[in-house]
Amino acid sequence: MHDPDDSFQLLPGAADSPVILHVPHSSRAIPTDVRGGIVLDDRALELELDHITDSHTAEIAAAAVEAAPIAPWRFVNGLSRLVIDPERFPDEREEMLAVGMGAVYTQTTHRERLRPPGADPRPLIDRYFHPYSEAMTAAVGARLEAVGRAVVIDVHSYPTERLPYELHGDGPRPPVCLGTDDFHTPEELLAHAEEAFAYFGGTGVNSPFAGTYVPLKYYGKVPRVSALMIEIRRDTYMSEPGGAAGPGLVSLATALAGLVDALSA
Repeated sequence: MHDPDDSFQLLPGAADSPVILHVPHSSRAIPTDVRGGIVLDDRALELELDHITDSHTAEIAAAAVEAAPIAPWRFVNGLSRLVIDPERFPDEREEMLAVGMGAVYTQTTHRERLRPPGADPRPLIDRYFHPYSEAMTAAVGARLEAVGRAVVIDVHSYPTERLPYELHGDGPRPPVCLGTDDFHTPEELLAHAEEAFAYFGGTGVNSPFAGTYVPLKYYGKVPRVSALMIEIRRDTYMSEPGGAAGPGLVSLATALAGLVDALSA
């Protein structure tokens, strides 16, 4: 049985850093008992993991920590998003339920069945989603208490070609997409990110993915919690769909470290 206490890690940074690099979708790990509730055969599951996993984003975040003058904190999901997606809502407010990708996915990236009809998501939500959410909320709270502010930087990646599950994938697909929130993404934060990633041929905003991750305790209530989502197009640093990383990884980590430095000043 997989212990939910080791399904994620909070990796400490500098005591005076407000920045948390949040890496929710980098893992391919699925506990054996959870695998038993997935209807795909082994080959199909591996292919789905190639498409759905934000491969090497944990390595990008780790390298950014090493390069940053003031080390940020990191919150890293140790399990695949096919177990639970910690950035979804566990109720019907989440539009991704329309494509079977709420907190517990029922469909694949290609709109095929992932779990049996009528599968109850509540055991996975109780076992993994709620502990994750509580720990991330506590991590943000600790930065607020220690520094007076918190900056959550989501580190994601996305495929060069649109996948069938994407609800808003018909717009631009820039090398780096910056997801924002009207309340939690101040103009200065967005400007710092645009400058940091300008080297990669330009950034876009909220296309093909929009929004940010902020724990619900603070969402829309505490402006001292700011947030930005960074979606890196995969062809800039790896072989798609699930292949090895290339030299772009180091360059991206350097750019991310530059953003962290600007936000820590």
